[in-house]
Amino acid sequence: MAGEATIINAAARTSLWLQPHRIVLILAAIALVFGAAFFMRWDWLPQYYEMGLLGIWRSLWILAVTCFLGFLLAVPLGLAQAAGPFWFSAPARTFCTVIRGTPLLIQLWLLYYGLGSLFPQFPWIRESWMWPYLRQAWPYGVLALTLSFAGYEGEVMRGAFAGVPKGQLEAARAFGMSRWKIFRRIWLPQAIYRALPTLTGETVLQLKSTPLVATISVIDIFAVSSKVRQDTYLTYEPLLLLALIYMIITGILVFAFSKIEARIPNKVG
Repeated sequence: MAGEATIINAAARTSLWLQPHRIVLILAAIALVFGAAFFMRWDWLPQYYEMGLLGIWRSLWILAVTCFLGFLLAVPLGLAQAAGPFWFSAPARTFCTVIRGTPLLIQLWLLYYGLGSLFPQFPWIRESWMWPYLRQAWPYGVLALTLSFAGYEGEVMRGAFAGVPKGQLEAARAFGMSRWKIFRRIWLPQAIYRALPTLTGETVLQLKSTPLVATISVIDIFAVSSKVRQDTYLTYEPLLLLALIYMIITGILVFAFSKIEARIPNKVG
């Protein structure tokens, strides 16, 4: 019986791929790949291969660090808005409103060209251990992207914390659980599960925001693509390859988050 069910499921999945519109899309994708391979110039790839790998690594590194740090900030921001007193909730709400209401490029330039230009004026900063880092561009890019992710995800976590049924929290208090244990075992896990689909989208949007660091001279994969266009005067080839790289990374992210969501046994509610 189990073998028959497996065969039926495999046949059903195969039939989904054999639908007419899917076949047309697959054939169109194959035609685009062959057309790009045979009718476009790719002789520049060996020259920029190592630089491209370094750019991909830097983009992934920035994405991972900013999402991790941004989510760590988003949790207290969401909790403060959902259950905190006014002197906690008001600053958190103001921060999220400012971040979500202003373009990320402006935030990035304010940090790099504004805050970054103030540090050289202080001798004690130039002589400290921080100066080798503060004189570079990537810390400002990481900071700007982290604050941006925290602002958007903080609002998501606010709704996620508020959406957890109060009856569960009251029942936990009735059993004598401490506030920290209630938060760690009940409130936070359920809030994260409720925010997980939106967190997937925010992570993908964060990936699409990483090219902005190229505007402050951080060499990511977008900056490598721009250098190829400047050196070779080719427009379509580096941009198409760049789009393909972002699509592959996006697909991996969506697949990973879907696997994480599928591992959660029961829906909360």
